[in-house]
Amino acid sequence: MSTTTAATASSAGASDTRAFWERLWRSAGIQFVGFSIITYAIYGNQPQVGAPADALAAFYGGHRTRILIAAFFASLNMLNLLWFVAALRTTLADAGQDGWGAAATASSTVVGVVLLLIIAIPAALASSIAGSGNSGLTSGLNDLAWAVFVLSSLPRAMLIMSGSFGLWRAGLISNALFAAGVGALVLVLLGGSTWLSGGFWSPSGAYSRFVSPAILLAWIVVVSRALTRSPASHAGW
Repeated sequence: MSTTTAATASSAGASDTRAFWERLWRSAGIQFVGFSIITYAIYGNQPQVGAPADALAAFYGGHRTRILIAAFFASLNMLNLLWFVAALRTTLADAGQDGWGAAATASSTVVGVVLLLIIAIPAALASSIAGSGNSGLTSGLNDLAWAVFVLSSLPRAMLIMSGSFGLWRAGLISNALFAAGVGALVLVLLGGSTWLSGGFWSPSGAYSRFVSPAILLAWIVVVSRALTRSPASHAGW
């Protein structure tokens, strides 16, 4: 084999490897959505804010194994979120929108840390705290998990904002999708105000529990499709 042929083969192999990793990480958002749905199905319905002691004991004690399995999958799924944002940031950098890419990286880091805290609290309750008989501590930590989830609405909204504005400025999404992204930003940001003592607008109400997370997952799916259709990265992978 000549030197030129060997160099060509080596270059082709490196290009194929880079293309493989790029396709994989650009699809990480879809993987995140899929694992999120599976994890929620395993985890079940966490007791609401102010739930009675017997309901807390039944959930954290009776579903201990399910909660710990869900905690494993949820923590593993954080890697998909971070890789999704890494692909988003690389795409925006290639398009000259590195400022929005940096904002996406910063917001996803906060989201990851907050979600890991939300995962850790129920895992600790299920593994030992709930079985200690201290119902006051169990109730307080259960309510804390819901409060932290409400506060996570702000970095989640920032992630949607940075991705939507960056992709729009780069010309990678249409005006209609950009408008939908702005709408998603506002709706997720509103999730940070769900502090009523009960009902739909409480920390454990339907808006915080279902609507706001579903909007984020839908946005991730749309952005993932935009990433897979965008031009290949030149140096990111």
